[in-house]
Amino acid sequence: MTTIRRAAADDWVAARDVRLRALADAPGVFASTLAREQAYDEAEWRRRVSTHAWFLAGDVGVAVGVPEPDDPDGRHLVGMWVAPEYRGHGVADALVDAVVGWARDEGAVRLALWVVDGNPRARGFYERHGFVATGERGPLPSDPAVTESRMTRSISSGRGTR
Repeated sequence: MTTIRRAAADDWVAARDVRLRALADAPGVFASTLAREQAYDEAEWRRRVSTHAWFLAGDVGVAVGVPEPDDPDGRHLVGMWVAPEYRGHGVADALVDAVVGWARDEGAVRLALWVVDGNPRARGFYERHGFVATGERGPLPSDPAVTESRMTRSISSGRGTR
């Protein structure tokens, strides 16, 4: 099993590298683009890593926790990715657990995320972790022709079932 660790500002290179790998591997599922993030300089990467809760699974996975806009009791899971060769081996589970733990430690009671429509594997994975669809849908910021759906879960009652 790959160890999950929270990145600090000095881990910006590792965070950048895994994030760029994610954007290259799955360009149609993230709110940003590879070209956009390749243009970020060191200062921007340090800012991003120190401002939000970045969790790294070596160079094979990443998940980021951020405050939920307009909801002081909520947090948001963004940027979730695991290298294809590590999918189905518990890395994604450990990353979600890390973000849930961070959100709980922050005093949050809800965790939300957006998942691209037409990605049943991701949706099923999140459902196994207790996320439920809210019915909210919207365009993917990096490609408005693609839609995504919002899912949330309670984090006050512990881990979702699998």
